[in-house]
Amino acid sequence: MTEHDAAILKHKLLDACREFVERRMLTATTAMNDAQRSANEEGKSSAGDKYETGRAMMQIERDKAASQLEEALKLKRILDQIRPEVQHERILTGSVVITLLYNIFIAIGAGKIKVEGEDFLVVGSQSPLGKALMGKKPGDEFLFNNQSNAIVKIY
Repeated sequence: MTEHDAAILKHKLLDACREFVERRMLTATTAMNDAQRSANEEGKSSAGDKYETGRAMMQIERDKAASQLEEALKLKRILDQIRPEVQHERILTGSVVITLLYNIFIAIGAGKIKVEGEDFLVVGSQSPLGKALMGKKPGDEFLFNNQSNAIVKIY
């Protein structure tokens, strides 16, 4: 794979990760708005202790959704720092790693993503697999989940 092809692959992986993050942000924002709307309606239709309990529950839901939104924004900031045109000699955040057993993109914890007909595990650098790979180079071996593997190529 040429450097240009590797950059295109990274762009596609980044786009898929951004879609993942945008879905999480939309879900969190929708949940926040729904909880706020419910809390407002609770105030119109209830009185006394029931009103206070309902509003408190809606506030907890809103706070939980706000926390999820903040986490999604952190993931977005990680993705914004990745430069697809940069080739890596050692594994860093933003590396595409080809191993004997699977393909990995070190970015955020997004699970399995299919790009160009290939499955990629998308993991964060602080995940157990990310930690096992960081700093390694082609030819290095590593053990993950009691399974031996070797790095074939890094982009």
